[in-house]
Amino acid sequence: MAGVLVLNATFEPLAVVPTRRAICLILAEKVEMLEHSGRLVRSERLSVDEPSVVRLSRYVHVPYPTHRSPNRRGVLARDAHQCQYCGGLAETIDHVVPRSRGGGHTWDNVVAACRRCNGGKRDRLVGETTMRLARPPGPPPPSTWIEVAAGSVPHTWTPYLTADRRSA
Repeated sequence: MAGVLVLNATFEPLAVVPTRRAICLILAEKVEMLEHSGRLVRSERLSVDEPSVVRLSRYVHVPYPTHRSPNRRGVLARDAHQCQYCGGLAETIDHVVPRSRGGGHTWDNVVAACRRCNGGKRDRLVGETTMRLARPPGPPPPSTWIEVAAGSVPHTWTPYLTADRRSA
């Protein structure tokens, strides 16, 4: 179970909460259910559809941090676990400009890479090899952190996360 995606009143993804917390918010009329999983949650006197996506009734201003440091899970989620050199399954992160040559550990310098490509590139620049990047690296869209928090993204969440990705 991946939890329940909570959207702001403007359909902006905010967080992932446990199913029990989402049901409490529905019963308190603080959120409305947009999608459900098709399963029922039963109590002695009540039967409720298990929510999958809920939206807050009132807008909540969330001051996002301006900078998040890159980490392995975030880079792999941003690049969809796809090696940016060969298109295979990525297991590691690679610094485009190696740290030994002054490259920083920043979002615009790290990409997802498979072990073979990462080991083949070693501490060389991309221009010194025959490898080419599939796309230039950059900061991830805000919805990437929802994917990292949930672990996996149910198909009912996709429309609410992809709209955010297009605008980022």
